[in-house]
Formats: sequence, C-alpha cells, structure tokens
Amino acid sequence: MRKRIGALLAALVLLTGCGAGSGIAVVEEAPEAEAEMVKYVALTFDDGPSPRCTPRLLDGLQELGARATFFVVGCQVVKDPDIVQRMAAEGHQVGNHSYDHAALNQLTSRQALEDLEKNDALLRQLLGDGDYWVRPPYGLLAEAEAAALTVPLVNWSVDTEDWRTKDSGKILDVIYRCTEDGDIVLLHDRYQNTVDAVLAAVAHLQEQGYVFVTVAELLALKGVAAEPGVTYRRA
Repeated sequence: MRKRIGALLAALVLLTGCGAGSGIAVVEEAPEAEAEMVKYVALTFDDGPSPRCTPRLLDGLQELGARATFFVVGCQVVKDPDIVQRMAAEGHQVGNHSYDHAALNQLTSRQALEDLEKNDALLRQLLGDGDYWVRPPYGLLAEAEAAALTVPLVNWSVDTEDWRTKDSGKILDVIYRCTEDGDIVLLHDRYQNTVDAVLAAVAHLQEQGYVFVTVAELLALKGVAAEPGVTYRRA
C-alpha cells in the first residue's frame, strides 16, 4: 500500500512557476480502475508554526509520505521562519491565516485586508512569489473583503475541535467517523495530542486507501477550478 500511495503522490508535480509554498499542482490522473479505489483528503493545520509541535508533525508526515496544508499566522512565522521554509521545501501547501489572528469580520474592511496583505507580503518575502490561499481566523470574513482577494479561501468540512478537547482519542474518533473522500479536515499544529492523533490516523487511513494531499491538489484532483474570493469547504 505504501508503494502505491508513493506512486500516486509522485504524479502530483508542483508547477515551477509558483511560489515554493503555494502548493499548486499539475495533476496526472490515475488509471480509472485505480482512481475508483483511492480516497483523497486534505489535512489542514492552523495557527502555527509551533517550534514545539510542528517539526515533529513534519517528521511524521514525511515518513508517511503524506502532504498537508498549513495556514500560518504571521506573528508566529517571524519567530520561526525556518519551519515555514521547511513546510514548503517538503511539498506542503502554505497558506495565509492572517498576521495577528484577529477576528477579521469584526474589523473594518481596510483593517481586515491590510492584516491579510501583511501576512501575504511576509510569506512572499520568505518563500517567494506564489498564491497563498487564505483561511480567515474562525473561518469568518465579510463578503466584501472575500471578493477583494486574488486567491481562494479555504474553510473545512470536518472540524476535529482539537483545540477544545486536546485529547488524541477524541480527535481520532472524529477523524475516523467523519472523514470521507474529498473532505478538508481542520486541525491545529500547536498541540502534541493533535500530532499524536494525526500521525496515527494517517497511518491507519492509508491502509484503507486514503491519500493525503494539499488543498490545492485535492481540488485539482476532483476537477474543481479554484477561483479567487470563493470559499471552499470540501472538494
């Protein structure tokens, strides 16, 4: 199973013209019979990077041959830029989770867009030009601000509530019960229990035919043309 998953992931080739962390892919479709067996899921991690948790998560994902999407917060990125560079270098998608993690829907339009633009500029400086997709804090952004963005927005279809429970068993239970083909799963790479649960879940679900890809890859694999200003919750 590990070899088959590796072969499928090898078919996802990153565009050379994109920024290192954008994670946009050109996807070669698997043979029809094999594609019917494969279930694609995007794991997403908010609020990082965390010097305590994120490197261990990256180690585990690399060992398992899984990719993910990290929506990073600017005020954390400036503390540990090397971790964000590692995310991009290892094929993960890096996205914009605002600079200060304020509730953007409670700010003025100018304040909300300036916050997102500040983090986008930081990511461009760190990783190079690219499309750094947006996940607003708490998944909330006014329609006017969303329409002004030049990249897609990403929310989720499975909420593990890992930030609330901080219990690896409960996180695993949600992932196993709720995750299906095409889902986008919400997690946070700031908790050791989340890392424990994710690495156990990935190893188990890979044996069930699941392949873990970035959000950009997931949408492309499902034939969804991602559009600026549009919010995607699953593929």
